[in-house]
Amino acid sequence: YTGPDGEKAWPMKYPFCGGVFQSPIDFHKDILQYDSHLLPLEFVGYNVPSTDHFTLTNNGHSVKMYLSPTMYIRNLPFEYTASQLHLHWGNRNKSEGSEHTVSGKHFAAELHIVHYNSEKYPDITAAMDKPDGLAVLAILLEIGPFNPSYEKIFRHFRNVKYKDQMVQVPGFNIQELLPDRLDEYYRYEGSLTTPPCYPSVLWTVFRHAVKISQEQ
Repeated sequence: YTGPDGEKAWPMKYPFCGGVFQSPIDFHKDILQYDSHLLPLEFVGYNVPSTDHFTLTNNGHSVKMYLSPTMYIRNLPFEYTASQLHLHWGNRNKSEGSEHTVSGKHFAAELHIVHYNSEKYPDITAAMDKPDGLAVLAILLEIGPFNPSYEKIFRHFRNVKYKDQMVQVPGFNIQELLPDRLDEYYRYEGSLTTPPCYPSVLWTVFRHAVKISQEQ
């Protein structure tokens, strides 16, 4: 994120990275406004049987897990089908891996569950650069007790240490990765957080963080 090809240089190559809808943002009281029209999200097909499998892969930047096309979310302007989830985390010395911040505070890590507008577009590639193309759920992670639900993914990380490695992860209820309070969240229209930074994302960032252990 630093150096000649770092974050500050992105707008030269990718104009959207310097745009007004650029994510991530800091949620602080001056920009927050209560909206009584927002509904709790409805999750359909999130409980995936263990006989089905997700593919976990290392793309060289992060670890990504491809999700079942039978998973989708409702109570947004459109129906959005799940595509993949991935994590943003810090290193051992700096446990501030979250992208979004709350009143300037970073969290240890952040999980993104990426969905695309399947009412209007055939797949995520077609939806990625459209203003109403994507919906991402963001879960802020902080250090606390061991989390058995997250371990269902983390235990496979040792098999994808290197770029292009892949492993199959048995299905489980992806909703276990979300906080208990799903009705409290920050909602805004923003962008992909990395190049090409398309302003195509309807963000839902859950207000309550989920705890994982330091070892995890």
